[in-house]
This record gives sequence, structure tokens and C-alpha cells, in this order.
Amino acid sequence: MDHGPVSEGSNAPSWHLSAPANTQAQGLVVSGFANLPTGRALFLELGWKGAKKKGGGAWLQALAEVAKVTDADGRDPRAVALGFTWSGLQKMGLNENALASFDRPFKEGMFQEDRLRRLGDRRGEAWQGTVIPGGPKWSGNTPLDDAASDDEVRAFDDRDEIREARVKTPVTVHALLLLYCEHDEAAEAWCAEVSAKLAPLEVNVVHRLPLDLRLDKQGIAREHFGFADGISQPIPFEPGTVVHRDGSDVPKDYWNGVPLGEILMGHMNGHNEVAQGPVIADGIGDTSGLPAHPKGVGFKDLGLNGSYMVVRELKQDVYAFWQSMRANAAHLRERDPEGSAHVTTTWLAERVVGRDTHGNLLCPLGGTIPVANNDFGFWDRDRHGAGCPLGSHVRRANPRDGLAPTEADKQTLLDAANNHRILRRGRKYGATISVPPTPDNVDRGLLFVCLNTDITRQFEFVQQTWILNPNFAVLYDETDPLIGPKGSMTIPEQPYRRIIDVETFVQMAGGEYFFLPSMPALTYLASL
Repeated sequence: MDHGPVSEGSNAPSWHLSAPANTQAQGLVVSGFANLPTGRALFLELGWKGAKKKGGGAWLQALAEVAKVTDADGRDPRAVALGFTWSGLQKMGLNENALASFDRPFKEGMFQEDRLRRLGDRRGEAWQGTVIPGGPKWSGNTPLDDAASDDEVRAFDDRDEIREARVKTPVTVHALLLLYCEHDEAAEAWCAEVSAKLAPLEVNVVHRLPLDLRLDKQGIAREHFGFADGISQPIPFEPGTVVHRDGSDVPKDYWNGVPLGEILMGHMNGHNEVAQGPVIADGIGDTSGLPAHPKGVGFKDLGLNGSYMVVRELKQDVYAFWQSMRANAAHLRERDPEGSAHVTTTWLAERVVGRDTHGNLLCPLGGTIPVANNDFGFWDRDRHGAGCPLGSHVRRANPRDGLAPTEADKQTLLDAANNHRILRRGRKYGATISVPPTPDNVDRGLLFVCLNTDITRQFEFVQQTWILNPNFAVLYDETDPLIGPKGSMTIPEQPYRRIIDVETFVQMAGGEYFFLPSMPALTYLASL
């Protein structure tokens, strides 16, 4: 799939980073470590209080002894990735001015009022149906900053003050540690070793998820709904930096190419600007390992080859999904026996997703585009959604050139769509369930992870303007039928269109924006 419940899948990355970026960026940037099918997500809280911290950077030094973060050179038999929330960096003791230099969405956190609204999680005082009952379990619990707590009285507002209420979750997460290895026994032993190493430094595992990317008997990595996973990723390019295994440059891919600055800070992005990252004044701690900032005299570049990591724990109700598809299919056949004989449960589920269960893209007249072919546009192949419905999950997550109003606008709309791409690195969690499923009480879903350098323009845009837009692609009052709220979905067919009702199948159980530091930035944080 193209967003929501997806992971990198089993395919090896087609691109790599050359020196020096290959040893400066974290390995998660270039790989989802598909050769390591098992993993663990450890959500950490830095437990010390007050100015005299017991842990500080020392816990990162201790962590490196048992779980050293993997760089993009990728030569370790196991793999590790590490990200920090804004509150986690504050807890680490990062300089106040350095904290202020991060992008606003990261500083405000995912649970800031406006961000919750545009992500479809909360309206006013009420959590939406796409959030687990009672509200999310964890976040960074980012404190409101001055910008978010604006108390300036404006014209036409008779309130004495305008102040945003803080939304707080039961569990506070300061860092996310991702561990990847070969099997469950090794993963459990590794988790125990890491926990024992960090506990004396008051770094506590407050939440954990088992991560899985094992292939089925057909050699396909599937998410819990039963569909092939990890399809359609952006392909970064930057001459001299993004290369093939043989060292040759990866050219700009016409359909899926994005400048490296969409993924890594300090590189040129889709707007022909250097993707900005945080800075630190030279001499604030041991900054000797950080590069000088190219434009800030007296500052070191804390962000170069780092990224922002969006993380959302998404609980999937597999039984409800397939029951809904079965009930809708039966209803359509009952109402139109002659014209709906082909409407099966799977046929309907595939239209909701936009691909068949093996990952092939649906096309008109019953055809498909093979999963191996990612070089296509919707305008020429399926302009009106007769194969892959306009409102399906796939088309919303990456509309390609499909939103072009005229043929002359195809290139403009394709370029615009690629300026909002995200690099996905998620994995499913919880026990795999057979399809068709039987109801159980197992907690399962996706730990959605994506990398981008502009949270507002990339992740939040995709979520608000494509996934949850009720008027997407000439539709009316419909949102994403797979990961959106309860509603309806239109499926074009000849001679009539079909409209089905869909329930809420995916609920957010926690989430936050993380900073994925470069290797030099991690070394700096360890010196605090």
C-alpha cells in the first residue's frame, strides 16, 4: 500500500549514500532492514529530575555498548535506530537556543491543538473515532511554548485571553529505540540487555511493541489486513551523494524521484532550497565533531544528515474490516443480482485499497499494473478511477498526476505530488491473523514511521489534504476508506457507480514527532 498501514517491505533499497553521508546518516534512512524480519520498538522515558541529571548524555554512551546505532553504511549483523522527541531533547539538556532552532511542528508536538485537528485526531475537547477509546496512550507530552500559548487579545474576540489547553497522555516518551534482529528469541534477549543497561541511569522502557516483517509462503510481506506491503516509495536523488552499489549516481526517477533534501536535512529539497535543520552555537559543549553551518557564522550544524521521524501507533481491526467488506458485497449482490455477480468480499476490499492482495495496481477492464512496475501515471491509465477508484487509499496517498484538470497539467501535478512524498519505514506489530479472520482480543496494527524534512508540507499535507479531504478528486463528503473515519466510498463502474458504507478500521493509539539525529549529532548529545 502507499500510506497508512505500510512498511518498507522485502525489497532491498535501490539507492545508497556515498561518503561521507553514508557514515553520518542513520541506517534507517536508506533501509528498513528487511533482511532482519524481527524487531522491537522500545519507548523510553528519561526519568531524572532537576538540573543535576543522573543520566544526561551518559545513557547514550552506555547504550552504545549494547545497541550501537547503525549508520547508513549498513554493515552490522543487527540494526538500531534512535530518535528523540522535543521534550526528550529538553530533558537531555540541549541548549535552549538550539531547541528553539527546530521546526515549529516538532517543537509543538503532534498533540498541539491545530495539529490534532488537521491530522483528524481531535476536535475541540473530543477525540475522534479514529483514536482509541479514552484517547491515545503515549506522546512526547511536549510542553506548550509561547507561540502555542498566545494570550494576545485580537479584534472581534471578546475573550479576556486566548489560550490553548494542553493535551497530555498517560505515558511520556522522550526517545524511541528501534531494534532489528533475526528472530524473536534474540530480540527478547536483546531487549532485556538494553533495559538492564539503561535502568541504573534512570532511563526506563515505558512502552514497547514487537515489530514484524516476515514473509508469507508466497514470499510477500503483508500487513494485517492481508495486502502486500511496502509498495511505491519515493526515490531520492542528489549527484555525488545518492548512488547505486557500484558508486554511479542515481538519476532522477521521472515518476518517483525526489531531491534528497526531502528526506535529509542540509540537502537541496523540492523547492530548490536547502532543507533546514537545528543549529548549536559553537562552544556550547563539545561541538568539535559537528560541521560548521554553511550560513550561520559561529554556529555548528546539528541537523545535517538528520531527519524528522513521524511515528504513529495505529491499531487495526482486521475482523471489522473483512466483516464490513463481506456485508457490503452481500448487500450489493442482493440489490442487483445480475449486475453484481462479480462483487465478492475480496473484490470490494481491493477497491478500498486500490491494489489487489498481491500488490498489483487495479486498472480498468479488470487488468492490473504489476507490483514491480511503479512507473505510471493515473491520467493516461485510469483517469476516472474505473480500475483504481478515485477515493481509494492508494490514490489518496499518492495521486501522482491524477489530479491534473487537463492533459497539459499532468507534469505540473506530478511534480507537485512528489513535493509532498514521505519515506516510510514502518512495521506491523502484534500476532498475524489469518484471512478471513475470526474475532480475538489481540492488539495488532502498524507502527507507522516515516521520514521527512518538512513535517507540515509533507506528512501533515498528505494526511489533511489527500487522506482526510472530503472533496478529494471531485468526490463529496468522503475520506480515506481504509484509514479514515466512518463514512461512504464511491466505486465507479459501468453503467452505474456503487456507493458503500465503511466503518473505522484503524485507530491511533499514540504518536509523536521525533528528531532522527545524524551520527555526529548523536555523538554530541552523548557528550552533554
